[in-house]
Amino acid sequence: MAMGFLGLALFLFLSIDFDQGSPSSASAASSSQNVEITYGTVLKLMHEKTKFRLHSHDVPYGSGSGQQSVTGFPNVDDSNSYWIVRPPPDTSAKQGDTIANGAIIRFQHMRTRKWLHSHLHASPISGNLEVSCFGGESESDTGDYWRLIIEGSGKTWKQDQRIRLQHVDTGGYLHSHDKKYSRIAGGQQEVCGIREKRADNVWLAAEGVYLPITESK
Repeated sequence: MAMGFLGLALFLFLSIDFDQGSPSSASAASSSQNVEITYGTVLKLMHEKTKFRLHSHDVPYGSGSGQQSVTGFPNVDDSNSYWIVRPPPDTSAKQGDTIANGAIIRFQHMRTRKWLHSHLHASPISGNLEVSCFGGESESDTGDYWRLIIEGSGKTWKQDQRIRLQHVDTGGYLHSHDKKYSRIAGGQQEVCGIREKRADNVWLAAEGVYLPITESK
């Protein structure tokens, strides 16, 4: 496991081009308290209730939008479950900045470079709001915007905090449940959006490479 995180850290330094600056150091972590999550961090999001990781792969939905599918994945060791935390374009936020409760953020799928996205198409199993991956490095819209909601009294996002992600355009919360696909993504569970706060809306930051806070000059 440790070697896997070190390999991911090396990959970040060699191949990911951030808009502003480069980190002087990064921490690979699977579980830690009080670790700040900053823009540029690469992480896995774990669904609190089922322990499945938010996942995507280059497989389109067979219904709805036909965009790249997003699922919940049961295994920890899978590179298609890593996401880069990004601010919206044309903001003053930069790599290494902390992320405040209520901030609008984006998640870029590390392997395919597409954005975590939602819209009014129906999800394949439950008929709720579809969650997909869309766009690319230079293609992103407000359908990629998610509001960070920290459960409890936290003011900035830390690794051990329970969070919800509310889609800005639709109002739906990023959601999963034990309804599973049986064919192409067999054993993986549906991820969708639901416009109600439920126990199945809660996520935790899990494995990843957590970039240090950028000090003000």
